[in-house]
Amino acid sequence: MKNRFFLLLTTVLFTNTLSAQALHNSKETKKIHQNSIEQKAVYINQIDSLMTKSYERGLFNGNVLVVKNNTIVYKKSFGFTDETQQTPLTDKSIFNPGSIAKEFNAVSIMILVERGLLNLDDPISKFDLGLPKWSEKVTIRHLINYASGIPRIESGLTIVNDEGAWNILRNNDTLLFEPGTGYRYDNGNVFLQRRIIEKVTGMSFQQFVTKNIIKPLKMTNSVFEPEFGYKNRTSCYDMDKVRCPELKFISGWLWVDINDLYKWIEAMNSNRLISKESFQTLLNNPYAKDEGGSLGRYFEKEDLQRHNGVSYKFESIFLNDFKNNITIILLSNNLNRVWDLGHIIHNVMLGKEYEIPKKSIYQAIRKESLNDVNKAIKTYYLLKENSKSEYSFENSGELNKLGYELLRLEKINESITIFKLATNEFPKNANLFDSLGEAYFTDKQYDLALESYKKAISLGGTNGNAEKMIEKIEKETGK
Repeated sequence: MKNRFFLLLTTVLFTNTLSAQALHNSKETKKIHQNSIEQKAVYINQIDSLMTKSYERGLFNGNVLVVKNNTIVYKKSFGFTDETQQTPLTDKSIFNPGSIAKEFNAVSIMILVERGLLNLDDPISKFDLGLPKWSEKVTIRHLINYASGIPRIESGLTIVNDEGAWNILRNNDTLLFEPGTGYRYDNGNVFLQRRIIEKVTGMSFQQFVTKNIIKPLKMTNSVFEPEFGYKNRTSCYDMDKVRCPELKFISGWLWVDINDLYKWIEAMNSNRLISKESFQTLLNNPYAKDEGGSLGRYFEKEDLQRHNGVSYKFESIFLNDFKNNITIILLSNNLNRVWDLGHIIHNVMLGKEYEIPKKSIYQAIRKESLNDVNKAIKTYYLLKENSKSEYSFENSGELNKLGYELLRLEKINESITIFKLATNEFPKNANLFDSLGEAYFTDKQYDLALESYKKAISLGGTNGNAEKMIEKIEKETGK
């Protein structure tokens, strides 16, 4: 009888303990869930405040998507589809993502490698593309890592189509450097990847990507090079509400909306198209670790992938944080502060301190710089005297960006003037002296270029670029 009573008492106590434990666990689960909801609300409020104020300050026009633990935290559209500002953006709006579109040819290469149809160490001469003898030394691995040294198919304002690219590559016998010994980010590498894919598969690059990537991932709103007027297509424009020219370039550029781009990133993360090993092969550039490769830049310490793209005034970026399972995407058709905003959102998600960007001093003086650079500099100092707290005077990148825009437009004297302003404002910034050196070099003022590059080195250098340019100048001048 005692044993039965003891057993019954033990059973009751055990049951009560389980019930108490279950109740405790249930409360803990509810608490965790509640904390998660509250944290998500904090993220939403902070990101929305950041993006709303940035839009109001003229620093962003585009779409934003933030995902954590495979759940959308924030998704919103800011601004308009084109310069008329009549049609608001939606999450179905499609953008030119610039260099991010180069991921599709690189992954296509790895798909063919995994199918046994290619080897990364195949010389590209194997594919009978009619290229010079240097094609015997250049491999596919060199192409996907921009370490091929092949002739450049573009420079400055020069834009080439497929025919122009073939003409340059087939009629230039000289490599920029021995394959595997240097790094040069150039679209000729992308062009040849796409042509090799066509040669191996017997399909156009667009057909291969559609069949093997777009359809399997249900990227239903992605399209290659849509014409003006195509449904949901955006057009890029500048801060003066002027549509930018979109010239015919080498073929094979996929336009995406923000939802489809996330499908792509998630497919890479979950190895749905290529293996983890192939993904790592594309992430890690063995020839230029600090430069990145076909999938942008990989920061091993942070376990973070970052890829950005610029095409005309389209600008895009995504940050793929593997460690914290966070993905941040920004797509814009109005070249501006996309890069900065992507990193600021990342800081928000990590609980780090952040600041909402100020108004752009670049925007404030850009138009005047194109017409009268001296007048622009007067405006700069006037704003600094009267509105210093409102504008981004502490950001050296603002003047650097303006200087390079002028340089690309072949307004060399104006570019030099802006870079001189920048070095006066930021006298300890090596990168700005490097930029001034480039402007002087472009203008063939070699003595001043040497002086600027040496100053850049004395301030800490620019990852070897200043040294390379000094060597180049000394060769050209015979000094």
